[in-house]
Parts: sequence; structure tokens; C-alpha cells
Amino acid sequence: MWGKILGACFGFMFGRIIGLFIGLYLGHMFDKSLKQNFDKAGGFSSLFNGDDDIDQRQALFFTSCFAVMGHIAKSNGRVSETHIRAASLFMDEMGLTGENRKEAQDAFKAGKEADFSLKETVYDFKERFARRHDLIQLFLEIQIQMAFSDGVLAAQEKELLQEVSKQLGISKTHFAFVLKRYQAEFNFRQQQQRYHQQQQRQQGQSSSYREGSGHHVPPNNNGMNRTQALALLGLNNEASARDIKVAYRKLMAQHHPDKLVSQGLPKHMMELAVKKSQDIQSAYEFLKKTA
Repeated sequence: MWGKILGACFGFMFGRIIGLFIGLYLGHMFDKSLKQNFDKAGGFSSLFNGDDDIDQRQALFFTSCFAVMGHIAKSNGRVSETHIRAASLFMDEMGLTGENRKEAQDAFKAGKEADFSLKETVYDFKERFARRHDLIQLFLEIQIQMAFSDGVLAAQEKELLQEVSKQLGISKTHFAFVLKRYQAEFNFRQQQQRYHQQQQRQQGQSSSYREGSGHHVPPNNNGMNRTQALALLGLNNEASARDIKVAYRKLMAQHHPDKLVSQGLPKHMMELAVKKSQDIQSAYEFLKKTA
């Protein structure tokens, strides 16, 4: 309204009647643009209910995430024990107990129902998190993690992931990039587990300093090699030192826990972002040492 009033006044001052109408029109366009930007920012509610807005976004992320996970888990007709165990472990990692765990389980079950609308759920999610691209990508990564929980990406699971990706506004090229990078992350996690299991078996039989020898046994970087480290950063073997640094900084910025929580990531899921950041850091440090 103020745009129209001021525009009309200034227009009349400089152009009389014609100027008044021109100023009125320009003021109208200004008011319209200002209102759109203000509404996108949350309107007046953002001034008084900032914390409530974040809580609502975190609640939506939480329920949408587990509901879509449940839907993907049942893409083959039934939810396997592996998927159930993966969802349970995911809840353990988040430290979910009591009412919070029940809410996650209820959302997961809702996603398995025949009348569950994937399109509507993802649409509502995208509308609420518009322009928060890092959170949208993390949401997709979590769904890929569920589909990959048994180490195999079935055709039905990939088809659903592509549908989710498309509805989130993610291009086919970027979806392929995210999927390939998560596969590298999955392999890295598996390798870490094998490495730690091997270390536990060897514990008591040997140590960094063997008795009587004084010889140091160097660490083997969890068995990671250059190709695997590059893949975890989304790069190939031709990547330069500059490519590595740019990819590292971009991925660390995308998965920064505090930033994601401020945008709407539930605090329970902060550990997920922390682990992803640690994997990215491990790959980068390995590449720096072997350069």
C-alpha cells in the first residue's frame, strides 16, 4: 500500500496527472514484489515466532523423512528385515527414545500403507524447504541410504528415488552424482567396519610397538585408496589438487551440522551430518597426505 501512495505522490509532483498514474502503477508493482518477498520470509510470523517456525520445519523434515523411508523400504512389495534393522539403527544413531522414537516408527509405518501419497508428501516438503538446497539434498541422501541399507539398489528402489529426486527439483545429472557419491560413502563405511573388526581381532596379539622389537607399525588409513577417496568427494582419478580442494569445501559447506539445523534439520539428525562431514574430512586428509 505504501508503495502506491508514495509512488502516486512523487509521480504527481513531477508529472502531474500522467505522473500520478505512472507512480501509482510503479508503486503497485513495488508493493506486490515486496509482499512476495516478505511472505517467503515468513511474513510477520517470522518476527514473532522464529523459534516456532524452526520447530515446525524440523517436525516436517522428521516425519517426511521417515515416511518416505518407509515407502521406499516397501517398494519391493514387502519390508525386509534388513530395511527394518536399518531404520532401527538409524533411530539408534539419532538417539531416539520414548515419544520421539514412536513418532519416527509411526511415520515409517504410514509410509508403508497402500494409501500413502509419495507425491503429496514430497511436494509439501519441497514447498516448505524451497531454496534450502542443502537440506533438500540431505533429504535425498537419507532416502538413498535407506535404499542402500542391504548393499544393493533394486530397480524398484532406484525408480522411486528418481521420482523423489525429480519432485524435489533435482536434475537427473545431479541425482546420478549424489547416488554415485553415496555409493562411495557406503563402501567407505563398510571398509571402516571391516578395518575396526580386524583391529579388534589383532588386539592383544600385536600393538603399534611390537614387544622387544621397538618397530612402529604404521596405520593403513582404514584401507582407503586414492580412487575411493576421490569417489567419496565425487571426483575421478583425473582430478587436480584444485579440484579436490573445491569439492571438499563445497561438500563440507553442504553438510555443516549447525547450518543445517538452523535451516530446519531436526537436532536428532545432527549426528548424521556430523558423520558425513567426518567421512569427507577423512577422504580429504588422506588425499593431502598422498599427494
